[in-house]
Amino acid sequence: MANAVLERAVGGAPDDPQRPGWAAGGTAGVGAPPGVVTGDTMSMGGVVSATAVLFVLLLGAGVFGWSQVDTAADGTSRAPLWILPAVLGGFVVVLVASFKPALARVLAPVYALVQGAVLGAISRVFENEWDGIVVQAVMATAVVFGTMLFLYGTRIIKVTERMRRVVIGATAALAIFYLLSILLSLFGAEMPLVWDAGPFGILFSVAVVGLAAFNLVVDFDLVERGVAQGLPRASEWFCALALMVSIVWLYLEILRLLAKLRQN
Repeated sequence: MANAVLERAVGGAPDDPQRPGWAAGGTAGVGAPPGVVTGDTMSMGGVVSATAVLFVLLLGAGVFGWSQVDTAADGTSRAPLWILPAVLGGFVVVLVASFKPALARVLAPVYALVQGAVLGAISRVFENEWDGIVVQAVMATAVVFGTMLFLYGTRIIKVTERMRRVVIGATAALAIFYLLSILLSLFGAEMPLVWDAGPFGILFSVAVVGLAAFNLVVDFDLVERGVAQGLPRASEWFCALALMVSIVWLYLEILRLLAKLRQN
């Protein structure tokens, strides 16, 4: 859903280079009236720097989350009780940022810290069950990210309005499905087949990994258009948050897919 949030921030018709966004005419700052030029706009380098900072925070918090998992003598793991509240907290942070993009400079680091702790704990549980799976998931995530960036940069994959709508719509539908699954799990019920390691479950995970990968492409496009429109510098952190959400999601789905494959 990160790209959907960023799309709303860019505003206007997606393929119209003259559409006004946060910075009408490409020069007005956040909250500045039309015609007021601030000269303080976002840049691609700024987005990259902000994303790098978020990754450092994510990794640091990941170390903490990793250390919080209890491992029994038989090798079984018990995730900390704060994981579910932390996941919900991360969702709330992204939701608030979608309505208050100017707060992303503060909210993005908060998301990185919270989600980093969650990823660290989840990764430790998976690693204890399947040795080496975390390294494989990290490498696969990096390969997918680099591949999608290359395909987008060379315009082998071109982002169109129709593609944006399909990706965003499919992502929203999947988010609703996941929320329903979480609610059902609280009552001891589970979605059949989807979470199994059978052919249908593996196919489902492959499809979700593909959807997460195409979310990255849409994110790249939104960031590029934001820079071209001259959005205010504060939006660099908002763009970095959008990318972070997609990358975290991609990693988790790859981790889940690898776990299903290991069970066969």
